[in-house]
Amino acid sequence: MKKQLLTIAATAGFVFAGFGGQASASEKNYKVSAGDTLWKISVSQQVSVQNLISWNQLSNATIYPGQTLSLVDPDSQESSGTVYTVKSGDSLWSIAAKNGLTLQQLMNDNQLTSTTIYVGQTLKLTGAASSPSVNTGAVTYTVKSGDTLWNIATLHGLTVGSLKAMNNMTADTIYVGQVLNIKSSQQNGEVSKVSQIIAEAKKHIGVPYVWGGTSPAGFDCSGFIHYSFLKAGVTIPRTVETIWAGTKTVSSPKVGDLVFFETYKSGPSHAGIYLGNNEFIHAGSSTGVTIASLQSSYWKSRYLGAKTPF
Repeated sequence: MKKQLLTIAATAGFVFAGFGGQASASEKNYKVSAGDTLWKISVSQQVSVQNLISWNQLSNATIYPGQTLSLVDPDSQESSGTVYTVKSGDSLWSIAAKNGLTLQQLMNDNQLTSTTIYVGQTLKLTGAASSPSVNTGAVTYTVKSGDTLWNIATLHGLTVGSLKAMNNMTADTIYVGQVLNIKSSQQNGEVSKVSQIIAEAKKHIGVPYVWGGTSPAGFDCSGFIHYSFLKAGVTIPRTVETIWAGTKTVSSPKVGDLVFFETYKSGPSHAGIYLGNNEFIHAGSSTGVTIASLQSSYWKSRYLGAKTPF
């Protein structure tokens, strides 16, 4: 049978649990299932798309059902299981992901107050644990050691705000054994997330453009998109190129989808969030955060297409 090819689509869509493929018992390999994309696999296994491509010597983003992907760097030294020595190119996030930890667990284990690390630094990995499984039909969740509101919300396709609202919570404090109500409808979660993303994006109209900017003090185009999605509890890649690679092509955008443009270099180099009625919100180099029309002569002539993370 001809193998069904799957292009890298979907990061960064929402961070939903329950992707189709399965990691091996050792969590060093992943078997691709129908519907998988490199981005979905990167989210579920906490490995970057770039690393998946590099570690598996992929020449492009095409994967197919039944394919086995390595989830670890074949050239890296395995950690001892209790400590890890920082290497060039490491980040706290990548170390946490490779060792089955959340970023906060790794910081807590090592009493870190910032994400700054240095080559040769030794980090404790005492909080390592396997990723929790998810009952997609469940209506409650029992808090376990190492849980945070953010990872519980992400695991069930929710935002922290909606999780707190469902449980009448006014603080972020949770405790082991606590039973939380969770939402079982992914579709309702998507609608809620889109509304939150758009609302967050519009808060920052007028913020100036800053190359490499990722905060309300100043945004570049991808920094603005990443920030707006993250505030709604949705993780997507950081750069225009990786967002383009990690989302699914659509023939016409819906509200909350992303629109891409070719500006100062070949290929996708600028992007914005689609608002409907041929309008999108973006951080322009000469305008800062503003709303623009896809029908304007400038953007129409540079339009590459639309993609969705949903």
